[in-house]
Amino acid sequence: MDLGGPMQAIANFLGNARCSLRDFVADKRALAATEFAVIVPLMLVMFFGTVEFSSAVAIDRKVTLIARTLSDLTSQSTTLADSDMQNTFTASISIIMPYDATLVKGAISQIYIDENSIATVQWSKAGTIASGATQATLATSARKAGDKVTNEIPSTLLIPSTYLILSEASYTYTPSVGYVLKSSLPLSDLSYTRPRQVTCVPYNGVPSSC
Repeated sequence: MDLGGPMQAIANFLGNARCSLRDFVADKRALAATEFAVIVPLMLVMFFGTVEFSSAVAIDRKVTLIARTLSDLTSQSTTLADSDMQNTFTASISIIMPYDATLVKGAISQIYIDENSIATVQWSKAGTIASGATQATLATSARKAGDKVTNEIPSTLLIPSTYLILSEASYTYTPSVGYVLKSSLPLSDLSYTRPRQVTCVPYNGVPSSC
């Protein structure tokens, strides 16, 4: 039996296959497109992740500044009325710009520390800025007069027969893309100061005396 024909055919097939493989490996026309298709999604994830992270860090710093400003402005006052408190919230919350001020929630409380180092809320007020508003709106605070907050205050500040101004600020950061950060991120901070010009800062006549 003559095997020359089939063997030659196989040899020709293998030769053609090697040539085709060599040509395929040498052909780099689609390599750049393939690399682009693989790399671009990764680059986009890194880009949006960097943008979201940078925005969150910037807002977090502003929240800290808001808390400190609320406390600082209040502690410099000798007495407070609703109009004064409204101005304090307006000036402080405006620090968040150019980010959305409507997402900021602030609260100011005065705390009395008695002779037994027990800390009690004397008064507390919250404030926000509504969409399109230029002035803050006062609201009921989560803290109530008479609330005991001793466990929330650093021990170094629990000096008997003294007063503290406690300010709190919070912001709910929602990613604009939501691909890297999947859910909202609550940001908050607080600040303590002592009244600077008086022993305590009465708000609407409370307390009547210090």
